[in-house]
Amino acid sequence: MQQRFTPRTGRRIAAGIAGAAAAALMLTACSGDTGSVDVADEAPDELSGTVSLWHFFTDREASVIQGVVDDFEAQNPGVTVEVHEGQDDEKLRKVIAAGSDDIDVGLSYSTDVVGNLCSTGAFRDLQPYIDRDEVDMSQISDTVQSYSEFEGTRCTMPVLADVNALFYNKDIFAEAGITEPPKTLDELEDIALKLTEYNDDGSIKRLGFNPFMGMYENTAAHFGPAVGGKWLDDDGYSAIGSDEGWPVLMQWQKDFVDEIGYDKLQAFTAGLGQEFSADNAFHTGQLAMTIDGEYRTAFIADQAPDLNYGTAPFPTATGFEDLYGSGYIVGNIAGIAKGSKNPELAWALLKYLSTDTDALVKMGNGLKNVPTTTAALESPDLEVSEQYQTFIDIALHPKTATTPPSLVGAGYTQAFGSYWEKFQAGTGGNLAEGLAGVDQEINDSVDLVSGP
Repeated sequence: MQQRFTPRTGRRIAAGIAGAAAAALMLTACSGDTGSVDVADEAPDELSGTVSLWHFFTDREASVIQGVVDDFEAQNPGVTVEVHEGQDDEKLRKVIAAGSDDIDVGLSYSTDVVGNLCSTGAFRDLQPYIDRDEVDMSQISDTVQSYSEFEGTRCTMPVLADVNALFYNKDIFAEAGITEPPKTLDELEDIALKLTEYNDDGSIKRLGFNPFMGMYENTAAHFGPAVGGKWLDDDGYSAIGSDEGWPVLMQWQKDFVDEIGYDKLQAFTAGLGQEFSADNAFHTGQLAMTIDGEYRTAFIADQAPDLNYGTAPFPTATGFEDLYGSGYIVGNIAGIAKGSKNPELAWALLKYLSTDTDALVKMGNGLKNVPTTTAALESPDLEVSEQYQTFIDIALHPKTATTPPSLVGAGYTQAFGSYWEKFQAGTGGNLAEGLAGVDQEINDSVDLVSGP
Protein backbone atom coordinates (compact mmCIF):
# COMPACT_ATOMS: atom_id res chain seq x y z
CA MET A 1 0.00 0.00 0.00
CA GLN A 2 1.26 3.43 -0.85
CA GLN A 3 1.72 6.33 1.50
CA ARG A 4 -1.57 8.12 1.82
CA PHE A 5 -2.48 11.74 2.47
CA THR A 6 -4.03 11.38 5.89
CA PRO A 7 -5.05 14.57 7.69
CA ARG A 8 -1.74 14.44 9.53
CA THR A 9 0.43 14.03 6.46
CA GLY A 10 -1.48 16.87 4.88
CA ARG A 11 -0.54 19.08 7.81
CA ARG A 12 3.03 17.85 7.82
CA ILE A 13 3.75 19.02 4.28
CA ALA A 14 2.46 22.53 4.91
CA ALA A 15 5.00 25.30 5.33
CA GLY A 16 4.08 26.56 8.80
CA ILE A 17 1.95 29.24 10.36
CA ALA A 18 3.39 32.18 8.44
CA GLY A 19 3.06 30.28 5.20
CA ALA A 20 -0.51 29.32 6.01
CA ALA A 21 -1.40 32.92 6.69
CA ALA A 22 0.26 34.11 3.50
CA ALA A 23 -1.50 31.45 1.43
CA ALA A 24 -4.84 32.39 2.92
CA LEU A 25 -4.27 36.03 2.10
CA MET A 26 -3.32 35.21 -1.49
CA LEU A 27 -6.31 32.98 -2.05
CA THR A 28 -8.66 35.49 -0.46
CA ALA A 29 -7.51 38.11 -2.93
CA CYS A 30 -7.79 35.75 -5.89
CA SER A 31 -11.04 34.01 -5.07
CA GLY A 32 -13.37 36.70 -3.83
CA ASP A 33 -16.68 35.97 -2.10
CA THR A 34 -18.58 34.19 -4.85
CA GLY A 35 -19.89 31.21 -2.96
CA SER A 36 -23.59 32.08 -3.21
CA VAL A 37 -25.45 30.68 -6.22
CA ASP A 38 -28.96 30.50 -7.61
CA VAL A 39 -30.37 27.02 -7.20
CA ALA A 40 -33.33 25.60 -9.13
CA ASP A 41 -36.49 25.07 -7.11
CA GLU A 42 -36.40 21.36 -7.84
CA ALA A 43 -33.68 18.84 -8.58
CA PRO A 44 -33.69 17.60 -12.20
CA ASP A 45 -35.64 14.38 -12.84
CA GLU A 46 -32.82 13.04 -14.97
CA LEU A 47 -29.11 13.83 -14.89
CA SER A 48 -27.00 14.24 -17.99
CA GLY A 49 -23.72 15.79 -19.02
CA THR A 50 -20.08 15.68 -17.97
CA VAL A 51 -18.74 16.49 -14.51
CA SER A 52 -15.15 16.48 -13.29
CA LEU A 53 -13.95 15.06 -9.99
CA TRP A 54 -10.52 15.94 -8.59
CA HIS A 55 -9.25 13.81 -5.72
CA PHE A 56 -5.97 12.98 -4.00
CA PHE A 57 -6.08 9.17 -3.96
CA THR A 58 -3.65 7.15 -6.07
CA ASP A 59 -2.98 3.54 -7.05
CA ARG A 60 -5.12 0.95 -5.21
CA GLU A 61 -7.08 3.57 -3.30
CA ALA A 62 -7.88 5.46 -6.50
CA SER A 63 -9.41 2.27 -7.87
CA VAL A 64 -11.79 2.21 -4.90
CA ILE A 65 -12.98 5.73 -5.70
CA GLN A 66 -13.29 4.79 -9.38
CA GLY A 67 -15.51 1.87 -8.44
CA VAL A 68 -17.90 4.19 -6.63
CA VAL A 69 -17.84 6.63 -9.56
CA ASP A 70 -18.68 3.73 -11.89
CA ASP A 71 -21.71 2.96 -9.74
CA PHE A 72 -22.85 6.59 -9.98
CA GLU A 73 -22.54 6.51 -13.76
CA ALA A 74 -24.44 3.20 -13.91
CA GLN A 75 -27.30 4.76 -11.97
CA ASN A 76 -27.21 7.82 -14.25
CA PRO A 77 -26.54 6.58 -17.81
CA GLY A 78 -26.50 10.10 -19.23
CA VAL A 79 -23.61 11.18 -16.99
CA THR A 80 -19.87 10.98 -17.58
CA VAL A 81 -17.50 11.64 -14.69
CA GLU A 82 -14.00 12.77 -15.64
CA VAL A 83 -11.77 11.66 -12.77
CA HIS A 84 -8.46 13.40 -12.02
CA GLU A 85 -6.64 11.37 -9.36
CA GLY A 86 -3.56 12.27 -7.35
CA GLN A 87 -4.41 15.98 -7.06
CA ASP A 88 -3.20 17.50 -3.79
CA ASP A 89 -4.79 20.39 -1.94
CA GLU A 90 -2.23 22.96 -3.02
CA LYS A 91 -2.91 22.32 -6.70
CA LEU A 92 -6.66 22.18 -6.12
CA ARG A 93 -6.70 25.59 -4.46
CA LYS A 94 -4.38 27.21 -7.00
CA VAL A 95 -6.47 26.01 -9.94
CA ILE A 96 -9.67 27.29 -8.34
CA ALA A 97 -8.06 30.60 -7.37
CA ALA A 98 -6.90 31.08 -10.97
CA GLY A 99 -10.53 31.12 -12.07
CA SER A 100 -10.40 27.80 -13.92
CA ASP A 101 -13.61 25.93 -14.74
CA ASP A 102 -11.77 22.60 -14.93
CA ILE A 103 -12.92 21.49 -11.47
CA ASP A 104 -16.54 20.67 -10.63
CA VAL A 105 -16.11 18.60 -7.47
CA GLY A 106 -12.91 18.72 -5.41
CA LEU A 107 -12.13 16.07 -2.78
CA SER A 108 -9.53 17.10 -0.18
CA TYR A 109 -7.59 14.98 2.30
CA SER A 110 -7.61 17.67 4.98
CA THR A 111 -10.05 19.86 6.86
CA ASP A 112 -7.29 22.45 7.18
CA VAL A 113 -8.48 24.04 3.94
CA VAL A 114 -12.15 24.42 4.95
CA GLY A 115 -11.78 27.87 6.53
CA ASN A 116 -10.16 29.27 3.41
CA LEU A 117 -12.41 27.52 0.90
CA CYS A 118 -15.58 28.64 2.65
CA SER A 119 -14.54 32.20 3.52
CA THR A 120 -13.24 33.01 0.02
CA GLY A 121 -16.05 31.38 -1.92
CA ALA A 122 -13.60 29.03 -3.64
CA PHE A 123 -16.13 26.31 -2.83
CA ARG A 124 -19.81 27.16 -3.26
CA ASP A 125 -22.32 27.43 -0.43
CA LEU A 126 -24.10 24.08 -0.30
CA GLN A 127 -26.92 25.03 2.06
CA PRO A 128 -29.42 25.91 -0.74
CA TYR A 129 -28.96 22.44 -2.23
CA ILE A 130 -29.21 20.79 1.17
CA ASP A 131 -32.42 22.65 2.00
CA ARG A 132 -33.99 22.00 -1.38
CA ASP A 133 -33.26 18.28 -1.38
CA GLU A 134 -34.05 17.95 2.33
CA VAL A 135 -30.76 16.21 3.08
CA ASP A 136 -30.90 14.68 6.55
CA MET A 137 -27.86 16.26 8.18
CA SER A 138 -28.73 14.61 11.50
CA GLN A 139 -27.14 11.49 9.96
CA ILE A 140 -23.81 13.27 10.39
CA SER A 141 -22.50 13.89 13.92
CA ASP A 142 -22.21 17.44 15.21
CA THR A 143 -18.42 17.08 15.42
CA VAL A 144 -18.09 15.98 11.80
CA GLN A 145 -20.48 18.72 10.71
CA SER A 146 -18.34 21.25 12.59
CA TYR A 147 -15.16 20.45 10.67
CA SER A 148 -16.86 20.66 7.27
CA GLU A 149 -18.25 24.19 7.63
CA PHE A 150 -16.84 27.55 8.63
CA GLU A 151 -18.53 30.44 10.45
CA GLY A 152 -21.99 29.32 9.43
CA THR A 153 -21.14 28.59 5.79
CA ARG A 154 -21.32 24.98 4.68
CA CYS A 155 -19.17 24.78 1.57
CA THR A 156 -18.08 21.17 2.02
CA MET A 157 -19.54 17.79 2.88
CA PRO A 158 -17.63 15.08 4.75
CA VAL A 159 -16.57 12.00 2.77
CA LEU A 160 -15.24 9.38 5.21
CA ALA A 161 -13.25 10.08 8.36
CA ASP A 162 -10.06 9.16 10.16
CA VAL A 163 -10.41 8.25 13.84
CA ASN A 164 -7.55 7.67 16.27
CA ALA A 165 -7.25 5.00 18.94
CA LEU A 166 -4.71 2.96 20.87
CA PHE A 167 -3.22 -0.11 19.19
CA TYR A 168 -1.65 -2.74 21.47
CA ASN A 169 0.27 -5.97 20.86
CA LYS A 170 -1.66 -8.79 22.54
CA ASP A 171 1.27 -11.21 22.56
CA ILE A 172 3.57 -8.74 24.33
CA PHE A 173 0.78 -7.97 26.80
CA ALA A 174 0.24 -11.69 27.49
CA GLU A 175 3.94 -12.33 28.08
CA ALA A 176 3.88 -9.65 30.78
CA GLY A 177 0.61 -10.91 32.29
CA ILE A 178 -1.33 -7.80 31.25
CA THR A 179 -4.92 -8.58 30.31
CA GLU A 180 -6.49 -5.19 29.58
CA PRO A 181 -5.42 -2.06 27.72
CA PRO A 182 -4.89 1.07 29.84
CA LYS A 183 -7.76 3.49 30.39
CA THR A 184 -5.84 6.35 32.05
CA LEU A 185 -2.61 8.05 31.05
CA ASP A 186 -0.99 6.94 34.31
CA GLU A 187 -1.89 3.33 33.51
CA LEU A 188 -0.52 3.80 30.00
CA GLU A 189 2.81 4.99 31.39
CA ASP A 190 3.00 2.23 34.01
CA ILE A 191 2.33 -0.51 31.45
CA ALA A 192 4.65 1.10 28.91
CA LEU A 193 7.55 1.19 31.35
CA LYS A 194 6.90 -2.43 32.29
CA LEU A 195 7.01 -3.50 28.64
CA THR A 196 10.08 -1.46 27.70
CA GLU A 197 13.31 -3.38 27.12
CA TYR A 198 16.90 -2.13 26.81
CA ASN A 199 19.98 -3.34 25.02
CA ASP A 200 23.19 -4.13 26.92
CA ASP A 201 24.52 -0.66 26.12
CA GLY A 202 21.46 1.00 27.69
CA SER A 203 19.81 1.95 24.41
CA ILE A 204 16.16 1.12 23.87
CA LYS A 205 15.35 -2.25 22.33
CA ARG A 206 11.57 -2.05 22.63
CA LEU A 207 9.24 0.63 23.93
CA GLY A 208 5.96 -0.06 25.62
CA PHE A 209 4.74 3.25 24.22
CA ASN A 210 6.71 6.05 22.63
CA PRO A 211 5.61 9.39 24.14
CA PHE A 212 7.91 11.37 21.84
CA MET A 213 5.95 14.18 20.19
CA GLY A 214 6.38 14.06 16.42
CA MET A 215 6.80 10.28 16.20
CA TYR A 216 4.36 8.84 13.64
CA GLU A 217 0.86 9.95 14.76
CA ASN A 218 2.00 11.53 18.04
CA THR A 219 0.52 15.00 17.65
CA ALA A 220 -1.23 17.47 19.92
CA ALA A 221 -4.44 16.93 17.96
CA HIS A 222 -4.39 13.17 18.50
CA PHE A 223 -3.45 13.37 22.19
CA GLY A 224 -5.76 16.30 22.94
CA PRO A 225 -9.02 14.37 23.53
CA ALA A 226 -7.36 12.78 26.58
CA VAL A 227 -8.03 16.08 28.36
CA GLY A 228 -10.71 17.59 26.14
CA GLY A 229 -8.14 20.13 24.94
CA LYS A 230 -9.75 23.24 23.44
CA TRP A 231 -8.15 24.89 20.41
CA LEU A 232 -10.04 28.04 19.46
CA ASP A 233 -12.61 30.32 21.04
CA ASP A 234 -15.85 31.42 19.40
CA ASP A 235 -14.05 34.28 17.62
CA GLY A 236 -11.44 32.02 16.06
CA TYR A 237 -8.61 33.03 18.39
CA SER A 238 -6.43 30.65 20.38
CA ALA A 239 -7.89 29.07 23.52
CA ILE A 240 -4.86 26.85 24.13
CA GLY A 241 -3.20 28.92 26.85
CA SER A 242 -6.40 29.35 28.87
CA ASP A 243 -7.52 25.72 28.65
CA GLU A 244 -7.11 23.69 31.83
CA GLY A 245 -6.44 20.41 30.08
CA TRP A 246 -3.44 21.13 27.88
CA PRO A 247 -0.96 21.82 30.73
CA VAL A 248 -2.01 18.57 32.43
CA LEU A 249 -1.42 16.59 29.25
CA MET A 250 1.85 18.31 28.39
CA GLN A 251 3.30 17.86 31.86
CA TRP A 252 2.37 14.16 31.84
CA GLN A 253 4.04 13.71 28.47
CA LYS A 254 7.16 15.65 29.51
CA ASP A 255 7.53 13.64 32.72
CA PHE A 256 7.13 10.42 30.72
CA VAL A 257 9.87 11.54 28.31
CA ASP A 258 12.14 12.44 31.20
CA GLU A 259 11.53 9.07 32.87
CA ILE A 260 12.94 7.24 29.87
CA GLY A 261 15.40 9.92 28.78
CA TYR A 262 15.08 12.45 26.00
CA ASP A 263 18.30 11.46 24.25
CA LYS A 264 17.43 7.76 24.36
CA LEU A 265 13.97 8.42 22.96
CA GLN A 266 15.33 10.69 20.25
CA ALA A 267 17.86 8.07 19.14
CA PHE A 268 15.30 5.25 19.22
CA THR A 269 12.73 7.28 17.29
CA ALA A 270 15.25 8.30 14.64
CA GLY A 271 16.00 4.65 13.95
CA LEU A 272 12.41 3.50 13.44
CA GLY A 273 11.09 2.34 10.09
CA GLN A 274 8.97 4.57 7.88
CA GLU A 275 5.42 4.95 9.18
CA PHE A 276 3.59 3.80 6.04
CA SER A 277 5.75 0.76 5.33
CA ALA A 278 6.09 -2.81 6.48
CA ASP A 279 8.86 -1.57 8.81
CA ASN A 280 6.43 0.45 10.93
CA ALA A 281 7.63 -0.07 14.51
CA PHE A 282 4.28 -1.44 15.68
CA HIS A 283 4.36 -4.02 12.89
CA THR A 284 7.85 -5.15 13.89
CA GLY A 285 7.20 -5.29 17.63
CA GLN A 286 9.49 -2.38 18.50
CA LEU A 287 6.43 -0.64 19.93
CA ALA A 288 4.03 -2.56 22.14
CA MET A 289 1.46 0.25 21.96
CA THR A 290 0.92 3.17 19.65
CA ILE A 291 -1.73 5.70 18.67
CA ASP A 292 -2.92 5.48 15.08
CA GLY A 293 -5.88 5.71 12.73
CA GLU A 294 -8.34 3.08 11.58
CA TYR A 295 -6.48 2.79 8.28
CA ARG A 296 -3.68 1.06 10.22
CA THR A 297 -5.89 -2.05 10.32
CA ALA A 298 -5.62 -2.24 6.51
CA PHE A 299 -1.84 -1.73 6.59
CA ILE A 300 -1.48 -4.50 9.18
CA ALA A 301 -3.65 -6.87 7.15
CA ASP A 302 -1.45 -6.18 4.13
CA GLN A 303 1.99 -5.88 5.69
CA ALA A 304 1.86 -7.81 9.00
CA PRO A 305 -1.05 -10.26 8.75
CA ASP A 306 0.22 -12.44 11.62
CA LEU A 307 0.34 -9.58 14.11
CA ASN A 308 -1.90 -10.34 17.11
CA TYR A 309 -3.20 -6.95 18.17
CA GLY A 310 -6.13 -5.16 19.72
CA THR A 311 -7.50 -1.62 19.69
CA ALA A 312 -9.04 0.53 22.39
CA PRO A 313 -9.90 4.18 22.99
CA PHE A 314 -6.86 6.28 23.86
CA PRO A 315 -6.53 6.73 27.64
CA THR A 316 -7.63 9.88 29.44
CA ALA A 317 -5.93 11.93 32.13
CA THR A 318 -6.87 11.68 35.78
CA GLY A 319 -9.83 13.98 36.35
CA PHE A 320 -11.00 13.57 32.76
CA GLU A 321 -12.23 9.97 32.99
CA ASP A 322 -15.68 10.95 31.70
CA LEU A 323 -14.04 11.44 28.29
CA TYR A 324 -12.94 7.80 28.02
CA GLY A 325 -14.34 6.18 24.91
CA SER A 326 -14.09 9.36 22.87
CA GLY A 327 -11.21 10.35 20.64
CA TYR A 328 -10.07 12.45 17.72
CA ILE A 329 -11.87 12.49 14.39
CA VAL A 330 -11.13 14.34 11.17
CA GLY A 331 -11.51 13.41 7.55
CA ASN A 332 -11.83 14.01 3.87
CA ILE A 333 -14.09 16.80 2.67
CA ALA A 334 -15.45 17.68 -0.76
CA GLY A 335 -17.16 20.66 -2.32
CA ILE A 336 -18.26 22.29 -5.56
CA ALA A 337 -15.67 24.62 -7.07
CA LYS A 338 -16.84 28.18 -7.73
CA GLY A 339 -16.06 27.80 -11.45
CA SER A 340 -18.03 24.57 -11.89
CA LYS A 341 -19.53 24.36 -15.38
CA ASN A 342 -22.36 22.14 -14.18
CA PRO A 343 -23.05 22.82 -10.49
CA GLU A 344 -26.34 20.88 -10.47
CA LEU A 345 -24.60 17.75 -11.70
CA ALA A 346 -21.66 18.46 -9.39
CA TRP A 347 -24.08 18.58 -6.45
CA ALA A 348 -25.62 15.26 -7.47
CA LEU A 349 -22.18 13.63 -7.49
CA LEU A 350 -21.16 15.29 -4.23
CA LYS A 351 -24.41 14.27 -2.52
CA TYR A 352 -23.87 10.70 -3.71
CA LEU A 353 -20.30 10.56 -2.37
CA SER A 354 -21.21 12.07 0.99
CA THR A 355 -24.68 10.72 1.82
CA ASP A 356 -25.41 7.57 -0.18
CA THR A 357 -25.14 4.64 2.21
CA ASP A 358 -24.00 2.10 -0.38
CA ALA A 359 -21.34 4.46 -1.70
CA LEU A 360 -20.00 5.26 1.76
CA VAL A 361 -19.95 1.60 2.77
CA LYS A 362 -18.13 0.63 -0.43
CA MET A 363 -15.51 3.33 0.14
CA GLY A 364 -15.25 2.43 3.83
CA ASN A 365 -14.67 -1.23 3.04
CA GLY A 366 -12.17 -0.44 0.30
CA LEU A 367 -10.19 2.29 2.04
CA LYS A 368 -10.76 1.17 5.63
CA ASN A 369 -11.74 4.70 6.60
CA VAL A 370 -14.76 5.35 8.81
CA PRO A 371 -18.03 6.32 7.11
CA THR A 372 -19.51 9.64 8.18
CA THR A 373 -23.25 8.88 8.35
CA THR A 374 -25.04 6.89 11.00
CA ALA A 375 -26.75 4.75 8.37
CA ALA A 376 -23.41 3.73 6.84
CA LEU A 377 -21.83 3.10 10.25
CA GLU A 378 -24.71 0.81 11.16
CA SER A 379 -24.99 -0.89 7.78
CA PRO A 380 -24.78 -4.70 7.85
CA ASP A 381 -22.70 -4.45 4.67
CA LEU A 382 -19.88 -2.57 6.43
CA GLU A 383 -17.00 -4.97 7.01
CA VAL A 384 -16.28 -4.69 10.73
CA SER A 385 -13.55 -6.60 12.52
CA GLU A 386 -13.16 -6.53 16.29
CA GLN A 387 -10.32 -4.04 15.92
CA TYR A 388 -12.24 -1.82 13.48
CA GLN A 389 -15.30 -1.70 15.74
CA THR A 390 -13.35 0.46 18.19
CA PHE A 391 -13.15 3.26 15.64
CA ILE A 392 -16.87 3.09 14.88
CA ASP A 393 -17.63 3.36 18.60
CA ILE A 394 -15.32 6.37 18.94
CA ALA A 395 -16.84 8.02 15.87
CA LEU A 396 -20.30 7.70 17.45
CA HIS A 397 -19.20 8.92 20.89
CA PRO A 398 -20.78 12.31 21.71
CA LYS A 399 -17.55 13.71 23.16
CA THR A 400 -15.29 12.78 20.26
CA ALA A 401 -13.44 15.93 19.20
CA THR A 402 -11.76 17.49 16.19
CA THR A 403 -9.58 20.44 15.23
CA PRO A 404 -11.87 23.26 14.09
CA PRO A 405 -11.45 24.99 10.72
CA SER A 406 -9.55 28.28 10.83
CA LEU A 407 -8.60 31.10 8.49
CA VAL A 408 -4.98 30.11 9.06
CA GLY A 409 -5.58 26.48 8.19
CA ALA A 410 -3.14 24.20 10.01
CA GLY A 411 -1.16 27.19 11.28
CA TYR A 412 -2.49 27.04 14.82
CA THR A 413 -1.80 23.31 15.24
CA GLN A 414 1.70 23.78 13.81
CA ALA A 415 2.48 26.63 16.19
CA PHE A 416 1.38 24.55 19.17
CA GLY A 417 3.20 21.45 17.95
CA SER A 418 6.41 23.38 17.44
CA TYR A 419 6.32 24.69 21.00
CA TRP A 420 5.45 21.26 22.42
CA GLU A 421 8.53 19.74 20.80
CA LYS A 422 10.65 22.43 22.44
CA PHE A 423 8.95 21.78 25.78
CA GLN A 424 9.62 18.04 25.67
CA ALA A 425 13.27 18.78 24.89
CA GLY A 426 13.51 20.98 27.97
CA THR A 427 13.96 24.21 26.00
CA GLY A 428 10.38 25.50 26.24
CA GLY A 429 10.86 27.45 29.46
CA ASN A 430 7.94 28.09 31.79
CA LEU A 431 4.89 26.22 30.48
CA ALA A 432 2.30 28.91 31.21
CA GLU A 433 4.47 31.58 29.58
CA GLY A 434 5.19 29.32 26.63
CA LEU A 435 1.50 28.65 26.00
CA ALA A 436 0.78 32.37 26.26
CA GLY A 437 3.38 32.86 23.53
CA VAL A 438 1.66 30.24 21.40
CA ASP A 439 -1.62 32.09 21.84
CA GLN A 440 0.01 35.34 20.75
CA GLU A 441 1.60 33.78 17.67
CA ILE A 442 -1.69 32.24 16.58
CA ASN A 443 -3.72 35.36 17.28
CA ASP A 444 -1.30 37.54 15.34
CA SER A 445 -1.64 35.25 12.33
CA VAL A 446 -5.43 35.32 12.57
CA ASP A 447 -5.35 39.13 12.63
CA LEU A 448 -3.03 39.15 9.64
CA VAL A 449 -5.45 37.06 7.60
CA SER A 450 -8.72 38.60 8.76
CA GLY A 451 -7.48 42.19 8.31
CA PRO A 452 -9.00 45.30 9.89
